[in-house]
Amino acid sequence: MEKIWLKQYPEGVPAEVDTTLYPSLVALLEDAFQRHRTLPACSFLGRNFDYGRIDDLSAAFAAFLQAQGLKKGDRVAIMLPNTPQYLVAMAGVLRAGCIVVNVNPLYTSRELEHQLRDAGAKAIVVLENFAATLQKVLGELPMLRTVVLAAMGDLLGLIKGTLVNHVVRHVKKMVPPFSLPHAMRFNEALAQGRGAKPQLPQVGPDDIAVLQYTGGTTGVSKGAVLLHRNLVANILQSEAWYTPALHKVPAGEQLYTVCALPIYHIFGFSTIMLLSMRVGGCSILIPNARDLPALLKTLSKQRFHSFPAVNTLFNALANHKDFASVDWSHLRICVGGGMAVQQATARLWLEKTGCPIVEGYGLSETSPSVSCNPVDSTQFNGTIGLPLPSTDMRLVDDNGQPVPPGQPGEIAIRGPQLMAGYWQRPDETAKAMTPDGYFRTGDIGTMDERGYFRIVDRKKDMILVSGFNVYPNEVEDVLTQLPGVLECAAVGVPDGKAGEAVKVIIVKKDPALTEAQVRGYCEANLTGYKRPKVVEFRNDLPKSPVGKVLRRELRDQEQSKVGS
Repeated sequence: MEKIWLKQYPEGVPAEVDTTLYPSLVALLEDAFQRHRTLPACSFLGRNFDYGRIDDLSAAFAAFLQAQGLKKGDRVAIMLPNTPQYLVAMAGVLRAGCIVVNVNPLYTSRELEHQLRDAGAKAIVVLENFAATLQKVLGELPMLRTVVLAAMGDLLGLIKGTLVNHVVRHVKKMVPPFSLPHAMRFNEALAQGRGAKPQLPQVGPDDIAVLQYTGGTTGVSKGAVLLHRNLVANILQSEAWYTPALHKVPAGEQLYTVCALPIYHIFGFSTIMLLSMRVGGCSILIPNARDLPALLKTLSKQRFHSFPAVNTLFNALANHKDFASVDWSHLRICVGGGMAVQQATARLWLEKTGCPIVEGYGLSETSPSVSCNPVDSTQFNGTIGLPLPSTDMRLVDDNGQPVPPGQPGEIAIRGPQLMAGYWQRPDETAKAMTPDGYFRTGDIGTMDERGYFRIVDRKKDMILVSGFNVYPNEVEDVLTQLPGVLECAAVGVPDGKAGEAVKVIIVKKDPALTEAQVRGYCEANLTGYKRPKVVEFRNDLPKSPVGKVLRRELRDQEQSKVGS
């Protein structure tokens, strides 16, 4: 199929990128360490850590891992929030020839055991705040021989400051009791590594760089196998796409990016942290984006140009009473991903910051970025934009065949950023791929005559009302434009007559909002079968660590009600 979207590319954005520019992610990182050596790579608790320091510390960590007997291809889990230790550990693991296994620090012990066992992790770096979770399952994981304990105060020992000392003392009080007698402290591991002589292996494009665990389209947690060449390609694709906005940063100023999304999530890992390192930027590390007062306080003291986030974070910030305490005037790019950006949020954000949200789209399986709106856009359009350079997208039916123009279909993707498959799951890999090499995403979309794609909804989230398809995204987008609604979620519930009916769960912005007002608004803006049959008000919605509303959890709650 002709790539009609290329005609819409902004000036200076190429149709293809040279994905062979670096033989590995290690080469890309080492190039960044050398070119930007004296610049800050990240900012944490108001203190900067330059590229040269991350280079030296990560080399020491790589040497430590090798001294522990880890070899090329061994898996090392990283269970850390957004801290400088993450950058050190990540680069050290890759330089040692090992594979990064990103782990959500908020996992339960059951979830943690599944992932570490599935990955066959031989080592883990874990923040002491979550060590108690690891302790519960360590006896069930005999292959996990090396445990490195990090603390919020690591790497800050030489830096004196009242704020730093206060934060570290406060976090110390939040560490649950644990017993890991054979664990080594992070700083001790670095000290041991400095005295070692590493024999760092050659790492090539087809070596595995990361196992990124995802529920995917089935809900079963499995590892997307991301090769070095997949991540290198996506970093270069994103850099090419963002170039028009990056050129708006004043000459001589370093690019500062707000890294509020967790780095263990693929969006934070690749599109924020690694891309920032490639272009010589500085990531402002936010360890807990749910603490909005702390986030706003941090941003009030910094100048920043780039803010990637999810809809829920943009919305929560724009509605926060302290929003005006931050100088937003230097923003040059705001990318929305991870979930649909809603019109009401985009409109409010533009009104308050003057910088439009450009929505993009990606998945763990695609390293992650697949498409994005042009970054020189001046207004929100509700689409996920155009396929990135070197990327092909199409819409397919249940048999994997292309659908007629103008018809909705499942979005399928092919490109150099596409994973090698699911870790030790050839059956799942085969189910996800078409015979000609496209990855089936499970997302239903449409494409217009210019090549812009629009997500209609997740295949599994679709609600079937009397044979009519109802897409939760549409219902939610309409309702969030009702004054008084802060956020909402739409799910299907069993219905004796229609098979399924629409239920909406609403978090109020205005406490005076009534069910009658909600129903009246839906009557005026949604056709009959799309209108909610059930309206429920709650104080909050279940969300993933990234901030994505968990419709599946809401559906499960409804199913349990039926079962009981």
